[in-house]
Amino acid sequence: MKSHSKLVALAALMTIGVFAQMPQPMISENTTQISDHVWAIMGFPNIAIVVGSSATLVVDTGLGAKNGATAARVAAKLAPNNHKLFLTTTHFHPEHAAGEPGFPPGTFLIRNRKQQEEMEKHGQEMIDMFSGRSAENKELLAGVVLRPPDVTFSQEATVDLGGVTARLLWFGGAHTKGDELTFVEPDRTLVSGDVVQNKVIPGIFGDGGTPATWLAVLDKVEALHAAHILPDHSEPGDGSLVGAERDLIAGIQTRALALKQQGVSAEDAGKQISGELKTQHPDWPNTNAAGFVKSVYAEPQ
Repeated sequence: MKSHSKLVALAALMTIGVFAQMPQPMISENTTQISDHVWAIMGFPNIAIVVGSSATLVVDTGLGAKNGATAARVAAKLAPNNHKLFLTTTHFHPEHAAGEPGFPPGTFLIRNRKQQEEMEKHGQEMIDMFSGRSAENKELLAGVVLRPPDVTFSQEATVDLGGVTARLLWFGGAHTKGDELTFVEPDRTLVSGDVVQNKVIPGIFGDGGTPATWLAVLDKVEALHAAHILPDHSEPGDGSLVGAERDLIAGIQTRALALKQQGVSAEDAGKQISGELKTQHPDWPNTNAAGFVKSVYAEPQ
């Protein structure tokens, strides 16, 4: 109960993606092509569908079984001759993972071990939290049972889809401890989850990563030399999004540590930096960096 209360309080402070805007929870069947073999259902969240000649991989599920069934149906339409369906998730939050029950029997579920640990520890708490946010969420998540994956991996798993390889990668903690990235070859397309976003302030949820570990993850992401990037709660872009994410996080970190050394409180620093970011990025939907600044203040130097 104490853990649940802590999660609720932390969620209220978040300023990223799902927690900032809570957009329409139902996904559509419309798709946007990201690269030769990758399509996306743009919604809550952006769901990636990777199509090879013999198998299909879906990355993320939508909120609840109804959305999961939609994602699976779209995947089948994109590749009607593929009889093997793989599913993976970028992290353990409900809009990314709680639609799994809507996928057909025989769907092969795979995710990294660290994410699965978070799922087992906090998955049901997050479902309960999201269910309390609206009557529609409650209906979508009613009766959801989170089944264990068919396979877990430590740092990398490779999925052969037939002429297309999906590399499932865990580089360390960022938004959560178990953030998973999917790198699609030969497209050089990265499904980045919350690790790389587009015009979105970063946020560390609960006991996830730290600013320093997030930067270390981005060092590894940069080495992939992605050409196309599909974030989970923002618009797709090219490989330059990786460097932009790194510059954003490093800039907030540097500014926050300078204010901390001056004796400015975390709360006041958050307000000041948020205002500065608003001036720097007037077209961004939200520049509230208070939560991330608190993460910088909390991290031992």
